[in-house]
Amino acid sequence: QEKTALNPKRPVPEQSQHIDLCSPSSFYQAMSISLSMHFSLLRLLAAASVWVACRASNPIITIPLDKQYVPVNRNNKTVAYKTAYFGKVFLGLPSPQNFTVIFDTGSGHFFVPSATCDTETCRLHNRFERSHSATAVDLDHSGERVPSNATTRDQVAIAYGTGEVTGEFVREVVCMGDHAGQTEGTRDCTTMRVVLATEMTEEPFRTFKFDGVLGLGLDALAVDPEFSFFGQMEKMNNLTDASFGYYLSRTDALPSEISFGGHDPKRLASELQWAPVHNAELGFWQVKIAGISIGGEALPFCAEGDCVAIADTGTSLIGAPRAIGQRLHWLLARKVPDNPDEIDCRTFAGPDLVFDLGDGVKVTVGPEDYSRPTAMKVMQTKTNTSQVVCRASLLPVDEDEVLGPKAFILGEPVLRKYYTQYDWREKRIGWALAKQPTEEEQQEQVVETPRHTIFGAPPTAPPKPNIVVV
Repeated sequence: QEKTALNPKRPVPEQSQHIDLCSPSSFYQAMSISLSMHFSLLRLLAAASVWVACRASNPIITIPLDKQYVPVNRNNKTVAYKTAYFGKVFLGLPSPQNFTVIFDTGSGHFFVPSATCDTETCRLHNRFERSHSATAVDLDHSGERVPSNATTRDQVAIAYGTGEVTGEFVREVVCMGDHAGQTEGTRDCTTMRVVLATEMTEEPFRTFKFDGVLGLGLDALAVDPEFSFFGQMEKMNNLTDASFGYYLSRTDALPSEISFGGHDPKRLASELQWAPVHNAELGFWQVKIAGISIGGEALPFCAEGDCVAIADTGTSLIGAPRAIGQRLHWLLARKVPDNPDEIDCRTFAGPDLVFDLGDGVKVTVGPEDYSRPTAMKVMQTKTNTSQVVCRASLLPVDEDEVLGPKAFILGEPVLRKYYTQYDWREKRIGWALAKQPTEEEQQEQVVETPRHTIFGAPPTAPPKPNIVVV
């Protein structure tokens, strides 16, 4: 496996040192050197102009994301919604086939349904027609070409948090834009190994609209580096900025988006703060947690420095280890006075939940981020009294032999509040408060924004509390 990104560069004599100003880290290094040596303003401006030219010739590629709400029902009543965000990619040339995919930092492979999968679940989605692509190459598990007369194919099973797919291997051109009629890809394309799913479980793929999952985990999360979409992009396309940024919009009027080749400064409400990836050899975008607190009070659970957090764009909740889950639920629950008949708990005051990532980087989520929208109304039969309670929505995380017993998952609630940038070369994650548009800005931007689709949007009226009798 190539691990050049992890190897330190050999030092060279200062007089012959070459700095690539198109590289973000090298540019900032050059600027600091110039300032420390009191170089002229003219030279600083010249360096900055080179940087601007590089960015102009290598603009970021932004994909707007569709959004789907899927209701979670209890006793024939909707108590919550699962959500998914997905964008469009294209496979094969010269007649690209389009697919909607989740861009998942928590997995390492790319799959789409195969035309050979004829189950009802597969038929609900776009399926890859192998015969329509001039660039597809059938492979075995080791990456060798499969003879045209082969009667059997190697297969792989990929398990997700919920659901599993089984599929065959193909090497194919994958693009972020539609290049119909072209025989070669452009800078938004790469060649990689793709899994063509011949079987897909009903849950969750029957319910959700997206066709496949495009893994953005680090190389180690894939069976082979050639399965890694962004790893192949970085390797083959000589990216100026080998990073991607993820933005979730708080309003359905404007799309969420993922940007490749850098981040979109317009989406940032604060400066990026960086936290190094912990144990990058595991393949996860995970960081160390120095401490965790609720309402300003530190919890001892992470005091020994053995907690980690995974930034996961494929998870719709905050995940907490089972060992502390009940304690977090208790500390984040709030009694609502006057027992209202309708309330959206995301608007009701509560304590902040803070993840301290060290070196001054803190990720803070409030009740508007972690709360279940629907309250719970507890009816006491003995006393004939009731109490409306707002609760957090947390995903229990089981102990994992690789990640250990203290792994948190920072899913959608965190990623909606924070713009995250994933630096492939430097193995670090940038965190900045996401800039959400005002109502006036929404009206101005809707006309200019690429089209996106919202599926299954919930009603806007405040939900009525669920009644629990005890």
